[in-house]
Amino acid sequence: MYRTNPLKQRLAAGKKALGCWLQINSPIAAEMLAFCGYDFLLIDNEHGPASLSDSVALLQAMSATPAASMMRVPWNDPVYLKRALDIGVESVMIPAIDTREQAEQAVRACRYPPLGFRGSAYQVVRGANYGIATPDYYKTAADNLVIICQIESKRAVENIEAIAAVEGIDMLLIGPNDLAGTAGHFGNIEHPDVMALITRAERAIKAAGKKLGSIAFAGRTPQQMFDHGYDLIAASTEITLMREGALAEVRAHRTQNG
Repeated sequence: MYRTNPLKQRLAAGKKALGCWLQINSPIAAEMLAFCGYDFLLIDNEHGPASLSDSVALLQAMSATPAASMMRVPWNDPVYLKRALDIGVESVMIPAIDTREQAEQAVRACRYPPLGFRGSAYQVVRGANYGIATPDYYKTAADNLVIICQIESKRAVENIEAIAAVEGIDMLLIGPNDLAGTAGHFGNIEHPDVMALITRAERAIKAAGKKLGSIAFAGRTPQQMFDHGYDLIAASTEITLMREGALAEVRAHRTQNG
């Protein structure tokens, strides 16, 4: 429930953050992964099947653990952002931010007036402990939240300096796969044109004093990404962890037993 955001604290202390994606809408998987020690778990409401109602169960499964909760919302939709915050998500990731204006709208959607236009229901919503013992929630919620905007198009990189200058954004996360697609090289992240766009985005984000996030790409491990200057890596998904473990076990069996 409402607490000091452990991911915000970790990033502010200059520490690196490793997370895992939640794709299959399983509270049991979420709870187990949270106990494994990830810094955050990312509920994917853009590409995953979970609804907001489903996401409450995932948040409840994580609530007894130190892992911070994060949600990738489907779009830069103020209504969805409002509802995500109301159910208690501690960090939000907004996809496909291409302009400064879009970034500003995302930030304002997450803040109460006069700094934004988030609607008021903190007296009853889960994010504010249903109004129990959280009289200052509306004063602290904005500073406690981590706002992450995704940079995943050529247009976004062309506007990266203006986007990175937006006050209230904590991190910009490079989405290399979609970025490659918009640059005309879908499926080929390592194409020189794509890598040049990524390098420009990396430099601008760091120069603006924002945290830098992504997935591991171009054959690099999460640690290599951290060594390269990234602050946050959303690494595996529970699907890939289960799939790769199962495939390895079956391959070993077939090798020995046919």
